[in-house]
Amino acid sequence: MNRQLARRDLLAGLAIMLAVPALGHDHKAAPASPPARDPLATQFGGAFSLLDHTGKRVTDVDFRGRFMLVYFGFSRCADTCPVDLPVIAQALDALGPAADRIAPLFISVDPANDTPAVMATYVANVHPRLIGLSGSEAEVAATAKAYKVHRRKLTQAHHGHGEYTIDHGSLTYLMGPDGRFLTLLPHKTSPERMAAVLRKYLS
Repeated sequence: MNRQLARRDLLAGLAIMLAVPALGHDHKAAPASPPARDPLATQFGGAFSLLDHTGKRVTDVDFRGRFMLVYFGFSRCADTCPVDLPVIAQALDALGPAADRIAPLFISVDPANDTPAVMATYVANVHPRLIGLSGSEAEVAATAKAYKVHRRKLTQAHHGHGEYTIDHGSLTYLMGPDGRFLTLLPHKTSPERMAAVLRKYLS
């Protein structure tokens, strides 16, 4: 687990570093070089087809033109989700009307339990604009793979027959209006920090 957390922290640190444009030394006033390409830009995200919390099938294409703020978790999560989802809610509220340009997505890593009806009740208790997404095991697995999200069922000593919890990634992904990856926000990011990062990309 420590190795997984260290890897998450490394990825998050790399993702939030700002690329600095190269300064030209040509006395002929050549145009400045563009910012260096984020080395993680092609590593996260991709096409998906899932059910939203109303039972409607949606794909990544349905969110084109808006930023996607993507978080993976599950409705019975007792540790990371109760920390990170309120941060997303507070950051959206801090943005005011500008938050309309963001589609906050909560993608379940537990499709066996998180039906659209379960997700509808859960997201309603977090934020009115939060969109719950789930689907078949194959659909969720493909989406998690595209975002490099690990998920693993765990059975603990206090669990009864058939009970389990899920160890899962706890990064928040910001995707651009074109669906491409922009940056990562690590677990326990403050609402103020998340709102500041979002404002930068919205401006």
